[in-house]
Amino acid sequence: MAILEVSGLCKDYPAFHLNNVSFTLEKGRIMGFIGRNGAGKTTTLKSILNIVHPSAGQIRFFGMDLLPHEDEIKQRIGYAGGAVDFYKRKKIRKLIEVTKTFYPNWDEAACRQWMEIFALDENKTPAQLSEGMKVKLALTLALSHHAELLILDEPTSGLDPVSREELLEAFTFLKDRGVTILFSTHITSDLEKCADDITYIAGGRLIASEPMTAFMERGAAEGRGDTLENIMVSYEKRSIHDFAAEVTI
Repeated sequence: MAILEVSGLCKDYPAFHLNNVSFTLEKGRIMGFIGRNGAGKTTTLKSILNIVHPSAGQIRFFGMDLLPHEDEIKQRIGYAGGAVDFYKRKKIRKLIEVTKTFYPNWDEAACRQWMEIFALDENKTPAQLSEGMKVKLALTLALSHHAELLILDEPTSGLDPVSREELLEAFTFLKDRGVTILFSTHITSDLEKCADDITYIAGGRLIASEPMTAFMERGAAEGRGDTLENIMVSYEKRSIHDFAAEVTI
């Protein structure tokens, strides 16, 4: 079952163009969304959530078009970015009380379970949390209304190795319980540990969207390398000789 279908997505800015990005995410899979900084990852994620308005394309969640069913769809998904920003001085307990008013299917028992799993103290404030714990708080809020799809923008960015490893374990834990995950990152080693699929964009254009194993096998066959990082560098890197052919130094 397709949880998310993106077809021909375009978004035009004066200095950047997201051009004809298409991919499909199936239920119960983790998709890594990769590309160098400025490639269009955040623009894509915000477009499929209608946070920014796409110039063209079709977006479907759970078999429904986004715009006519936006409220219903957003009850079933959760979103978090790497720089999670909450009311920094409000206690987590108060943030939960406010958040649950937006979700008719809020599950208080599930909230307590995720708080325990992620070792969150409801009497602390976001200002007292590490960046990794802030992401875990965002996940708790999403999972407490039984989000079926998590869309995460650079959730491991800036985290120490231990915190990153804990989050990756959490992603696998959630996947095993039927949650579908789409997350962007430029830390390719994270994806080698947990991703089922890879969607790769460069300069606003789709390079590939396929199972991780197929992407890795094709990269190796083309002589691009045997790691995700090496394959990505092979696609992206321009040598000094390339630049010298275009400019006078």
